[in-house]
Amino acid sequence: MNPKVDLFLEKAETWKEEMTQLRKIALKCDLTEDYKWLHPCYTYKGKNVVLIHAFKEYCALLFHKGALLKDEKKILIQQTENVQAARQLRFSNSDQIEEQQDIIKAYIEEAIQLEKDGAKVILKQTSDYKMPIELQNKLDEDTQLKKAFEALTPGRQRAYIFNITQAKQSKTREARIQKYIPKILEGKGIDDI
Repeated sequence: MNPKVDLFLEKAETWKEEMTQLRKIALKCDLTEDYKWLHPCYTYKGKNVVLIHAFKEYCALLFHKGALLKDEKKILIQQTENVQAARQLRFSNSDQIEEQQDIIKAYIEEAIQLEKDGAKVILKQTSDYKMPIELQNKLDEDTQLKKAFEALTPGRQRAYIFNITQAKQSKTREARIQKYIPKILEGKGIDDI
């Protein structure tokens, strides 16, 4: 048991009981308890398997390679269409966790087996995503911006594409592009300071 997780649970204002239940199940699966991204994370030989996190309306187990799980019970949830690998099991009360603890354990054990087997999620390439026309036009007219954008890591490129694409109106997409130009020229990602 990791003392950072103890502290995390002590300070939890919501879902404390549920997250404690999930922790016990994860620890019974012989995973190493760590604290990453401000949440309890459970690893197998240093590889991330599952993360416990809480939201306003539910708490969840996030399987890092959930897309590879068989999901025979059809209970895994893809958070958004842009999430490629991770999948969640969501819970809204402790009774659900109690009732499903054998299923939860089976999903965790399957996720551990994926790590033992060296399974990899094949992620889409940046080129597989539709480039917003407004961004493409801006890159075509500004060679310095295009060069800077192409020098970004694929993950940073995707983040810009996703964020710009989420805007429903062209005017909003263009405003976002203008806002991000300085960061792109500095080689920074959308969330970099």
